[in-house]
Amino acid sequence: MTAPLHEAHPAGPGRTLPDTQQGMRRRNLARVMHTVSAEGPLSRAAVASRIGLTRAAVSTLVDELIRSGLLEELGPERPGRVGRPGSALAVSGHGPAGIGAEIGVDHLAVCAVDLRGEVRSRAVRYGANRGRAAGPVIEELVGLVRRVVGEAESEGLWPAGLAVAVPGLVARDARTVVRAPNLDWNDTDLGALLPSDFPLAVGNEANFGALAELWLGDGTPRDFLHVSAEIGIGAAVVVDGRLLHGTRGFAGELGHVPVRPDGPACACGGRGCLEQYAGEEAVLRAAGLEPGEDRVGLLAGRAADGDEDVRRALRDAGEALGIALTGAVNLLDPQGVVLGGALAGLAPWLLPSLREELARRTAGPACPVSVSRLGSEGPLLGAAHSVIRAVLDDPAAVAERA
Repeated sequence: MTAPLHEAHPAGPGRTLPDTQQGMRRRNLARVMHTVSAEGPLSRAAVASRIGLTRAAVSTLVDELIRSGLLEELGPERPGRVGRPGSALAVSGHGPAGIGAEIGVDHLAVCAVDLRGEVRSRAVRYGANRGRAAGPVIEELVGLVRRVVGEAESEGLWPAGLAVAVPGLVARDARTVVRAPNLDWNDTDLGALLPSDFPLAVGNEANFGALAELWLGDGTPRDFLHVSAEIGIGAAVVVDGRLLHGTRGFAGELGHVPVRPDGPACACGGRGCLEQYAGEEAVLRAAGLEPGEDRVGLLAGRAADGDEDVRRALRDAGEALGIALTGAVNLLDPQGVVLGGALAGLAPWLLPSLREELARRTAGPACPVSVSRLGSEGPLLGAAHSVIRAVLDDPAAVAERA
């Protein structure tokens, strides 16, 4: 896996399986895995009906996937069906697991997700990472990864890959952090610091958050802007179910869109960037509060208690978000905007001014704005699930590595 899987495609991103008998077999294995994952438990006959292959062909594919530990038989289907009952198939609760990790400005997190999408192990370390060299931070992250992998292996799982979400620009090699202003990292090769025991991919946290929303969200459209925040603000553009990367992979840097060109200096080198008005620390400053460990909880609690300084700061942040989003909405015409990350927890006080500003400035009809139910968990879950999607997209490759 040379890059995180950004869309469901049997060949994975950027490559196409050849039109040979072997290539067709790999594609059909992927079709079986995706079908059982999405709709299972299913019998062989039901899978054959859904993907348009003969039952004999599907049985051969299923037997291979069972031998590889990717599918398992649950026993006869429930009674009441016409004809002889078949054995119900489901993706395995053992076997490959996706290891997701997140490097935040003030935390590290790692989780293991099985093929069924269940989080089987999790570890978090809170503490400031801003201004620290990458080496010590990654050393701590590796410790969490090894703990989570050990717990997953004790439950019969093995790591199919590691995907790491970072708050910065990531090169197309999916390992080099080109620039992470809020960590003060530049041209940092995380691939040289992270374990090489299994496939690795590094990606932008907003992109992973958008993928989690696409794959796990409830009724999320296939064309949307995903906005997430903690210290900084990131965005991802999803078009027809696929991430829009840009020429260098840097698309979505909403936090560094200037909303007031003569505003305060930003860590990126610009002035008046959105982060200076709607990032967590900026809102705390505007409200006259000191940053604490739970910044979102502090702001939400004060706002719920009627603190007018906090409510005013959040209204101003929503207005700045609306201004920054207007350009993207006018340019891309998405089906909607989804607020994730810390913004989800502050939505009740951000949304009114955001929606008002967006409606006032948008050329077309008002763009719907919704709140992610995943909140701050989105990037971590998106990273782990990107590994799982890679397994579903090319199960033969995973079986070869096992």
